[in-house]
Amino acid sequence: MCVVSARPSQVEEARAAHRLYGYRDGARACSAADWAADARAEIAAAHAAGRLPILVGGTGLYLRTLIEGIAPVPEIDPEIRAAVRSLPVAEAHAALAREDPAAAARVRPSDAARTARALEVIRSTGRSLAEWQAERVAGIGGEVRLRPLVLLPPRAWLHERSDARFLKIFSDEGIEEVRLLLGRNLPPSAPVLRAIGVPEIAAFLAGEMTREEALAAGQAATRQYAKRQYTWFRHQPPADWRRFEGIPDEPAVRAELVEALAGS
Repeated sequence: MCVVSARPSQVEEARAAHRLYGYRDGARACSAADWAADARAEIAAAHAAGRLPILVGGTGLYLRTLIEGIAPVPEIDPEIRAAVRSLPVAEAHAALAREDPAAAARVRPSDAARTARALEVIRSTGRSLAEWQAERVAGIGGEVRLRPLVLLPPRAWLHERSDARFLKIFSDEGIEEVRLLLGRNLPPSAPVLRAIGVPEIAAFLAGEMTREEALAAGQAATRQYAKRQYTWFRHQPPADWRRFEGIPDEPAVRAELVEALAGS
């Protein structure tokens, strides 16, 4: 889904080689561990070719998994996973509060994905997810030299771009991408069906929302996601990661960014 996923344009991809775009079927779930393994391979290939890999993104969990490593959680029993994933989120969170109170205290009751993950791990392995995460392996942080830069532009500017982004998603091309996706009749639990833009456009196609309602809902979801990313990158990365709070498109800020990269 090039439009819905905001994949770089052909012009942008012609300026610099991009990797890990459009390389997996949306029907296949992709965990942070799956992505980190693919990213490690691409980074190694770039180094082998004498090229500089630039990692760009906004999903903190995936970046942390790549840099710090992954928890060696064993494969989850399929029956346990199916049972957990079939529970309503409120019921799953209540079960988690009984079986792993510490995890339940960390996870928002409305966060279905994290609740299910913590619950299936404690049930399948007998150990909490936090215990497994204390044993991270396969991170590349100690093998490469990082030059991290965190962009924290003004929130109003970011919100305007978020609204404009979803407006592009809600184009004829984006709507057609979702129509084709829905035509595959994937199971309701497929993560791709929860991607921002898909539920809103699906509701519009089903006549459950007007175009204006679906657009407003999608823009709100985009802003909320951007807010969570913004908060994560402000507080979670190490204190010595450089942070820039100006508008990246402004010449002065752009010059500062270039200088930081050159001098790191």
